Amino acid sequence: MSNHPTPAPLLDYVTSCALPTPWAQFTLHAFVEHATGKEHLVMALGDIGNGEPVLARVHSECLTGDVLFSQRCDCGAQLEGALKRIAAEGRGALLYLRQEGRGIGLINKMRAYRLQEAGVDTVEANLQLGFHADARNYELCLPMLEQFGIRQVKLMTNNPRKIDALTRLGIEVTERVPLLVNRNAFNNSYLDTKQAKLGHMMGTPVAAVAEDGQL
Repeated sequence: MSNHPTPAPLLDYVTSCALPTPWAQFTLHAFVEHATGKEHLVMALGDIGNGEPVLARVHSECLTGDVLFSQRCDCGAQLEGALKRIAAEGRGALLYLRQEGRGIGLINKMRAYRLQEAGVDTVEANLQLGFHADARNYELCLPMLEQFGIRQVKLMTNNPRKIDALTRLGIEVTERVPLLVNRNAFNNSYLDTKQAKLGHMMGTPVAAVAEDGQL
């Protein structure tokens, strides 16, 4: 018999409901995080617990992009694109984590926007505000995926940190599915910075961008 106490759960599964969307009728599952009281969600479609790799997206909340249609980022377009791909496949899961602004919160994200308007890039703005370049934590993904018996995913992401995080948690990423959407005049520098400073796999060379001082 082990003398080590069982670790406290990070969150609780609460309830579920049907969620019709323009692309498919998903099942929306709700979780509550113990440490913060934040509500996190999983949008599921089809039989995701049959042991086969699941087309999945780990999406961090972005009120400005997801809800207010901001063109400063690609978040809203990635959310829509991921749901469309899951609907087309007929099976998949989208984890919606309440980690606004790469984990710094909505108000601080707006402060970072002001700094960006003064000429700094997204990474430097976070650092000037006293935060990490990316303060998100993906530990919640494990109990959320375990709730449905998911151990293997085909992950829709451009971010290698998400792949590494899930792998460290014991989730096998069998495939990376690129999600390159909505590059525009307002977010070119933002996307180039994600590639140059955070290692995102954007498929666009940015060597000349740093020389122009646009990061």
